[in-house]
Amino acid sequence: MAFKTIVAHCDADKAIAQRLSIAADLARTFGSHLVGLHVRPPFQPPAYFDGSFVMDELYKIYEDTTASDQKTALTAFATAIEGQGIDAESQVLDGPVERVLTRRARCADLTIVGQVNTAAPASTPPDLPEVVALSSGRPVLVVPYVAVRRPIGENVLLCWNGSRESARAASDALPLLKVAKKVTVLAFRSDEEEADAKGAVEWLRFNGVNAVVSDEVAGDVEVGDLVLSRAADLDADLIVMGIYGHTRVREMVLGGVSRTLLRSMTVPVFMAH
Repeated sequence: MAFKTIVAHCDADKAIAQRLSIAADLARTFGSHLVGLHVRPPFQPPAYFDGSFVMDELYKIYEDTTASDQKTALTAFATAIEGQGIDAESQVLDGPVERVLTRRARCADLTIVGQVNTAAPASTPPDLPEVVALSSGRPVLVVPYVAVRRPIGENVLLCWNGSRESARAASDALPLLKVAKKVTVLAFRSDEEEADAKGAVEWLRFNGVNAVVSDEVAGDVEVGDLVLSRAADLDADLIVMGIYGHTRVREMVLGGVSRTLLRSMTVPVFMAH
């Protein structure tokens, strides 16, 4: 079992180089076919037009911006794969980025996206990682916009609570877990429920992964914050977790842990729904 095909989302974000470097590292490790996907968004005329610009001028701005973003994205991808000796190609598709990337992710073993910095202007939708993870049925690796240690996946923190989502994430992440030097299964216990972390460790052992259990009591601390704290304590370079939530038309509902990690992540997060 391995990631035979990896899709990396290529936009004009300032942190694109780090994301693509990690994508190239993983493609080299697993002998994957790497696709650098850039999505050109459709032209969206203003809902209200006051006549200060003619529509031709607005479309010219759209064309210039789209062309500039595409050049930035594809140049970054070419730089990331240069001299790496990996099987790679770039693709350019048109349409709303959430829909296009979700459809493309369904035909890949892993999709890599970037955490969106909401404090900086960007053309990429801020909820892109969770939309793709919830809608595609495939695992998604989210790379923070802050600097991270490379290579990733040597010291992995696997979040486990016995749920379908955590089991799915652990199963999808097996290629990474098998090559990791250290895997810690993080299980949170409460008075009402205790996760069967020992069963998870036994299952991992049968799949060639030696893992240790770290049982934690969340108490009054928000679980997402506690995950980030334990990741820092253990010096983990990757978090594996199930993402909780559902999508509806024009609405997305996320669980609190998923929301916290996607907002405040300091290491890459491998997630599956």
